[in-house]
Amino acid sequence: MHVRVEGGAIDAYAAALTVPRNDPDQQLLGGTPELLAAFHLTLDAINFGSGWFPTLRKRDGRSGYWTVALGLRDRFEADGIWSADQLATIDAAEVAEALGQDPRHELMALFAASLNDLGAHVAQDHDGSFLTVAQDAGGSAVALAERLAGWDCFADTSLYSGRTIPFYKRAQIAAVDLHHAGVADFSADLDRLTLFADNLVPHVLRLDGILRFDPALTARIDTEKLIEHDSPEEIEMRACAVHAVELICAARPDLTAQQVDQLLWTKGGGARYKAVPRPRARCTAY
Repeated sequence: MHVRVEGGAIDAYAAALTVPRNDPDQQLLGGTPELLAAFHLTLDAINFGSGWFPTLRKRDGRSGYWTVALGLRDRFEADGIWSADQLATIDAAEVAEALGQDPRHELMALFAASLNDLGAHVAQDHDGSFLTVAQDAGGSAVALAERLAGWDCFADTSLYSGRTIPFYKRAQIAAVDLHHAGVADFSADLDRLTLFADNLVPHVLRLDGILRFDPALTARIDTEKLIEHDSPEEIEMRACAVHAVELICAARPDLTAQQVDQLLWTKGGGARYKAVPRPRARCTAY
C-alpha cells in the first residue's frame, strides 16, 4: 500500500471542521434554465487537466480551474451558449480562443474531444436540450451521475487489482452544479454523492495528517514528478480520500461529502497548501 488513512485522527479532525459558507463566486452565471444547464454541463465536461495547469496562461490571481471557468463564463455572456450541434464539431482553436489559451496546447484538443462527445449525446439523446439532460434524471443526483459517467466526456473509472473503481468525479459535480443553479432539484439523494476525488483534496488531507503517503511517493511529489494516471499510487490517493471523507461524515452527521469536499478544496487554495507541491497526473478525470 502506498497510501493509508490515519483513522485515529478522524474524530478530532471532523469535530474541528466548520460548515462551509456559500462561495459568492460559485454562481458564475445567471439566465434561463436552459442556459444554466448548458453552461454547467459544458464547464463540467472540461473540468479536468490539473496536471497541465502549471502550463496554462492564468488569469491574474486565479487558479487553472478558475481560469477555465471564467473564460467559459465570459464566452457565454458575450455570445450565448454553444449549441449541442456546435459542441459536436468544436475544435481546439475555438476552445482556446474562448479560454485565452494557445490552440497548440495539448489540453485544448482534449477539451475539444470532450465537448464533441457532450454535444453528440445532447443532440442525439436529448433533442439538443441541455435542460432535458437534468430533467430526465427524475430528481435523482445519483441517476444523473451514473448516466453521465457512461459518456466518454464524463468517464472516470480505474482498475485496481482487477477491481473497477468508479470515481465519477465530474459526473457527480455536474449533478451538484445543476442542483445549486436551480436547474433541477436533487435534494432527495444529493447526500448519497461521494467526495469529488481529485489530486487537491488528498494533498490537503496529507498535510493535515489524515492521509499518510509512503516515503517514496512523497519524494516523487515533492520533486514535482508526475504521477501516472491509473497507477496504484494515484488510485490509492483518490480512493483513500473518498474513504477518509466518508469517515469524517460518519463522525459529523451534519456534513455531507460534498460539503466536506468544498471545505477541503477551498482550504487547498491557502498559502500553507500552495507552499508544498501537490500530486499531479495528466488525465481527463480531474
